[in-house]
Amino acid sequence: MYIDGVFSGGGIKGLALIGAYEVVEEKGLKFTRLAGTSAGSIVAAFVAANYSSKEIKELLEELDLALFMDARKLLIPFPLAKWLFVYWKLGLYKGNALEKWLEEKLAAKGIRTFADLPPQTLRVIASDITNGVLLVLPDDLPKYGINPQRFSVAKAIRMSCSLPYFFEPVKLGPPTNKSIIVDGGVLSNFPMWLFDQENILKTRPVLGISVRHHIAEHPRHVIRNAIQLFGAMFETMKDAHDSRYISRKHAKNIIFIPTEGIAVTEFSLTKERQEELHQLGRACAQKFFKTWTY
Repeated sequence: MYIDGVFSGGGIKGLALIGAYEVVEEKGLKFTRLAGTSAGSIVAAFVAANYSSKEIKELLEELDLALFMDARKLLIPFPLAKWLFVYWKLGLYKGNALEKWLEEKLAAKGIRTFADLPPQTLRVIASDITNGVLLVLPDDLPKYGINPQRFSVAKAIRMSCSLPYFFEPVKLGPPTNKSIIVDGGVLSNFPMWLFDQENILKTRPVLGISVRHHIAEHPRHVIRNAIQLFGAMFETMKDAHDSRYISRKHAKNIIFIPTEGIAVTEFSLTKERQEELHQLGRACAQKFFKTWTY
């Protein structure tokens, strides 16, 4: 059976998405169109490139996730330099290592630009904070004078994964009018709305996979200091739009994977903890499919 799929953002928690996708495969379901934000855009792109869940898992098992933390080299001691990176470069890490890895793995399946994929097969979310708008890639690229067919899929995913202050943002557009692009999760961490819009008849079922609690079970934020206040504000900003949409429609079509207690940038997770995330995704998906009707 053919369905459309949406994968949420979540940084390192995205490992749980792969476990859930493994169960989707076992059920004989195949994705026609895919969408994702941040880590979800990585999984969506690999699925669109015809990687199996087993192959995706193997890619990550052989990978040292800490390699993605590609800091710039300066003569200044790092504890001081990292703050300069944030001030001048707007991020601690370049993000080039992530993009290069994505390029290599997608090219292995013959995917380099969006022209290598059937139209509308893959869409990823990013945030243009210069103009204050949400980006759907590759759809919105003509607004920046860019041919979507020639645009790198790896670059689009890199844009969607540009977690503010962690990875340096991407600059997009003509030389004299560049826009700053950051993580899509800033504006829409779980873009179910792309495939499920009011007054538009769906051509096939839409299945979402999200690394968070069910809307009705979301834990309250604990706010006792300024750092916790900032964290709560960011989480609320990131999830409020999608939560309002999901609370009204189709939560029954979403595999929720509660992954609290793990930071989105915790790339130092042991292989054992990574496997626990994978198995958590599998378990939540197996429970979901016991009652899902489509």
